[in-house]
Amino acid sequence: MSRLEEFIRIKTPGGITPPPKPEGLASYIDHTLLKPTATREDIKRLCMEAIQYNFKTVCVNPFWVSEAKKLLYNTPVGICSVVGFPLGATLPEVKAQEARAAVREGATEIDMVMNIGALKEGSYNTVVEDIKAVLKALPPLVTLKVIIETAYLTEEEKVKAALLVEEACAHFVKTSTGFAGGGATVEDIKLLKKVVGDKLLIKASGGVQTQEQALALIKAGADRIGASRSVNIIGKSDTHTVQQDNY
Repeated sequence: MSRLEEFIRIKTPGGITPPPKPEGLASYIDHTLLKPTATREDIKRLCMEAIQYNFKTVCVNPFWVSEAKKLLYNTPVGICSVVGFPLGATLPEVKAQEARAAVREGATEIDMVMNIGALKEGSYNTVVEDIKAVLKALPPLVTLKVIIETAYLTEEEKVKAALLVEEACAHFVKTSTGFAGGGATVEDIKLLKKVVGDKLLIKASGGVQTQEQALALIKAGADRIGASRSVNIIGKSDTHTVQQDNY
C-alpha cells in the first residue's frame, strides 16, 4: 500500500461519504485567518470559533501556529499552516524548512503553494521536486495540500498541475490562496475531480462566502473547504467574527 493510499485509508475510514447536510458542514471547513494584519486577539477569536462550531482545522500563518496550539490544546480541532505563501516562488529548501518549523510548532496540516512560474514554463520536474522537498520534511501523517492557484492557469495547466501534485504524492490539490483575484469555482472542482478521481483529495478555497457555495463545491467533489467567513457559511450569525477578504 502506498503512502497516499494509507493516508486516505486512515483519514477517510469507510471510503467516500455523501455530501453533508448543512448541520454537518463545519467538519469540512478549515477556518482561515491569513491576513497580514492579524493580531493575537484575532487568532484567539478564530480558535474559539473553531472549538465552538467544530471546524476541521484553523488555518493560520506560521508565526501563529504555536499560539493556536496553546488555544486548541486538548480539542479535536487541527492546525493548518501555509508554506511558500502566497506566491510559491520560494526555494524548495526554504519551503521544506518552513514546513518543518511549522510542524515543530504544532501544525498538523501544511498548505504549500506550487511553483507557479515553473509550471507555466513547462519545468514540470521542478514543480514535482519542489513538492517532494516539502513532503520529505513532514512526518508521515501530516497532511500536505498543494495550492495550484487556478486563477492564474489555463484549463490545460490546471489539468497538468493536478497530475503533477498526484505524481509528487501529496494528499490534496487545493485551488487557491485567495490572494490572486480569483478563487474556487464549481467548474474547477469538477475538472480537478475528473483528473484525480479518488487518487487525491480536493480543497476548495478562495471566495467561499455562503452555505450554498460551500455545499455546491462539496457536491462537485471538494473534500475540504477553506474559508474565512466560516461562521456565516454554517448558518451562524456572529458580528464578532474575524472579517477578512477572500482567503
